Amino acid sequence: MVIVVFAPVEAADVIRDAAAHAGAGAIGAYRACSFTASGEGRFLPTAGATPTIGHVGVPEVVAESRIEVVCPRRQAREALTAMLAVHPYEEPAHHVYPTIPCDQL
Repeated sequence: MVIVVFAPVEAADVIRDAAAHAGAGAIGAYRACSFTASGEGRFLPTAGATPTIGHVGVPEVVAESRIEVVCPRRQAREALTAMLAVHPYEEPAHHVYPTIPCDQL
């Protein structure tokens, strides 16, 4: 599986550490492997939101990191849960993708 989490740049290290401690990012003899790309997150907090950054009713643009880690399917829920538990946002954007092993291509 590939787990992707979008986060403010300042939170990226904590999220990567949580993923590694939950078993994500293992590739062969390497551990805590991840990929990070920079970009802009855009959102508009609406009534009922408690935004970490910005204010209800005001569009926001934040420097964010796209954090990607690989993870065995059996550990993916635990890894994603750990990543989201340390995430500062009320509603973190994330994706989980299945992968195909080379021997099945």
